[in-house]
Amino acid sequence: MIFRRDPLEDPEPLIRRVGAYVAYRIGQGAEAEDVTSDVFERALRYRKSYDPSRGEPVAWLIGIARRCIEDTLRARQTLMSEPPEAADPSDLEDETVRRLALARQLAHLDVGDRELIALRYGADLTARQIGELLGMQKNAVEVALHRALARLRAQLADEHERGETKRLGAVGDEPV
Repeated sequence: MIFRRDPLEDPEPLIRRVGAYVAYRIGQGAEAEDVTSDVFERALRYRKSYDPSRGEPVAWLIGIARRCIEDTLRARQTLMSEPPEAADPSDLEDETVRRLALARQLAHLDVGDRELIALRYGADLTARQIGELLGMQKNAVEVALHRALARLRAQLADEHERGETKRLGAVGDEPV
C-alpha cells in the first residue's frame, strides 16, 4: 500500500496563496472569496485524486482554482472588465491609488501575462512550479514573466505620464 500525504494537511497557508491568486485573476471581494471556497470544496471532494509525484499541493490547488475561475468568468459572460474608478483619488491613501492603477493596467494585459503575474505574485509559485502547471520550461517562464512585468511597468509609467494616476509610486519587481 502506498501512503499518500493529505494535500490539505496544513490548509491555512494554502488558503492564503490560493485566495491571493484568485484575487489577482478576478479581483478582490465576495466573488473571489466564493471562488476560493469552491476551490477548497472541490479539493476536499477530490483529495484522493491528489498525486504527490505530479507536484506540490499548492500546484494541484492552483489547477483547481484555474478551472473554478474559468467557470466563474464563463458564468458572468465577460472576460475582465476595467475596475471602477475611485470617486476622488486625492482622498485615497497612496497604496490604494497604486493598487487601483495596478488593477486597471493588469486588466489591459493579455490573458497570458495576467496568468503569469497572478501565479507568481498572487499564488506565490516559483518559476519551476509555474512551468509544471503551464507545461513550460523554468527559463521560459522566467523570460515570459520578465517581459510581462516590463509591459506592466511601461503601461503604469504611461498612465502616470498622462496624469491619470495621482501620486503613483515606483513599481518594483513585485506588484502589490
